[in-house]
Amino acid sequence: MTTLTGHLTIALRLAEWGMPVMPLREGKGPMGNCRACRKNACSGRPNMKTPGSCACPAPCHAWAAATTDPDVLTSPAWAPAWRQAAAVAYHPGGAGVTVVDLDNADAVAWARQNLLATRTVATTRGEHWIYLGTMTSPNAVRPGVDIKSLMSYARWLGSGTGTMGKLPDVVRALAVKEPAAVRPASRPVTAAVPAGGGECPHRSPAYLERGIAMAEQRIGEAPDGIHRSVYRMFLAVLSAHGRCGCLTEAHIKRLFIAAQGRGESLRHCEDAWSNAAAALGM
Repeated sequence: MTTLTGHLTIALRLAEWGMPVMPLREGKGPMGNCRACRKNACSGRPNMKTPGSCACPAPCHAWAAATTDPDVLTSPAWAPAWRQAAAVAYHPGGAGVTVVDLDNADAVAWARQNLLATRTVATTRGEHWIYLGTMTSPNAVRPGVDIKSLMSYARWLGSGTGTMGKLPDVVRALAVKEPAAVRPASRPVTAAVPAGGGECPHRSPAYLERGIAMAEQRIGEAPDGIHRSVYRMFLAVLSAHGRCGCLTEAHIKRLFIAAQGRGESLRHCEDAWSNAAAALGM
């Protein structure tokens, strides 16, 4: 067993909590591959789907090397990595969580207005918002926002504050791309008002009004990729307000007007709304 360093001590504690961990070098990057694994000589380890699959005894292949096994963490093969480690990272997906990485003050402000409250951890430039549940890990889903969950790693910066909430649909929607082509409709499509029936999360009517107004603003400010922006905003509105029966035809009309103001056709608005509802199972 190696001598316990500060980083290794933290890693062992996290491993006891069920979090697959790994050392990070200076600059927040993973340890480089060893000679045996360099240039994929070990037969495609970057394609691994689960952590701990690398047969190499060294901490190779970033998140895929993360482990909860104390014997591996304290093994002689990992000792050089711990001696040069600048931080500890964990595999969020392996721990059953998703980290919304907010990289600046504007991203934090956006999260506070749009996302459900959850456990937060302060970072150098922003915050990590941590939710129960896993998903894919796309980067740059919006300015200053990355998602770290499956097949990814996040730096451990402390346990944070607040109660961890369930991963909301609005976060999952950030990773959804609008279908490249929409099937043509054989008859006019109408944007159906969701039937509702679910639990209403609104603290006041102003909560819904703020959500619609923000969606209108985001559509109007989208610098490019307007088709995708419209779809994302429709998806976000439906995920937040579509199951409780509060959305009305007037709300939908406002969203359509905002989209048409950016050059979208009525048909595309109707199809984008239908696709967003289908993606959420409505």
